[in-house]
Amino acid sequence: MSQIHTLTMPKWGLSMKEGRVDTWLKEAGATIAKGDDLLDVETDKISSSVEAPFSGVLRRQVANQDETLPVGALLGIVVDGEASEEEIDAVVAQFLAGFTPDSDDAAASGPAPQKAEVGGRLLRYFDLGEGGTPLVLVHGFGGDLNNWLFNQPALAQQRRVIALDLPGHGESAKALQQGTLDELSGAVLALLDHLDVAKAHLAGHSMGGAVSLNLAAHAPERVASLVLIASAGLGEQINGDYLQGFTAASNRNALKPQLAQLFSDPGRVTRQMLEDMLKYKRLEGVGTALSTLATAMADGSRQRFALRDTVGTVPTLVIWGENDQIIPAAHAQGLNATKITVLPGQGHMVQMEAAEQVNGLIEAFIGGL
Repeated sequence: MSQIHTLTMPKWGLSMKEGRVDTWLKEAGATIAKGDDLLDVETDKISSSVEAPFSGVLRRQVANQDETLPVGALLGIVVDGEASEEEIDAVVAQFLAGFTPDSDDAAASGPAPQKAEVGGRLLRYFDLGEGGTPLVLVHGFGGDLNNWLFNQPALAQQRRVIALDLPGHGESAKALQQGTLDELSGAVLALLDHLDVAKAHLAGHSMGGAVSLNLAAHAPERVASLVLIASAGLGEQINGDYLQGFTAASNRNALKPQLAQLFSDPGRVTRQMLEDMLKYKRLEGVGTALSTLATAMADGSRQRFALRDTVGTVPTLVIWGENDQIIPAAHAQGLNATKITVLPGQGHMVQMEAAEQVNGLIEAFIGGL
């Protein structure tokens, strides 16, 4: 039996309202498999590929290159089986007649990050979903809770998921004492106390992985499991030039080559991403915070944290991008982890570039505990 599928503009993160079609990666008439990259779309946060949610033949490209369309708008038609042009025309016409973009009012009424005085400092966090043992998402150096915009909404379909801005980052307070792992993991623990979360799964990216490991070492009774994504603290080597270059960058030309190292595809770095990062870096106290953290994390290209022994003290999933330019994927070798997955061709921001795979790995891991 033939099926005519409508391919629509995805919603990456709760704040996304529209996307611009950058380029089609498959020609009309191409046979595609579920998971294939069909086209690149640029949002105000990142440029990313739209994956095929079904298999078949791409019979029609409805959206044009450089066209900006709202979330849910029709991008193309994929047919599994046989269908006439007239049948496809009818499906397109029916879709367009019934499609209404979400209004700004509707978007504004949805969930939004919150702020609270926690442990003597202001922290921003985003609490989404309900049920189960909560999952807490801990970003890396220079990041914020938006580093999880492709992950949190999907994972929150199954459980409560909390993302936060660590001290010195995002919209949390910028002042740090020494920028140690104890200080950062203490802030995460204080947030758990504030939210009355007795025990949580922790997923940490890069520096956030070291923060999560440190929390598990000091308060194992509060940690149900660890998901370590390109984690710091599992080997000696780190790209010290990136840490110093990112910290020092004060304009677009200096910042862009630093951010490009985070991704397997440098095209993921959009103009808006650069503007947002520069805006953050120009906030009062950010320069001092980043310098403090960079010094606490590494001595040149040598990490100061040694946390391999904590892996496996609770159930642990390790995920890495094979082509990580910041922390080598080789650090995953020999770990006493429940499961280790190295994703081919991926870079440091693997949770953004390979979100569907990473989300599936996390959900299968936590769901199987």
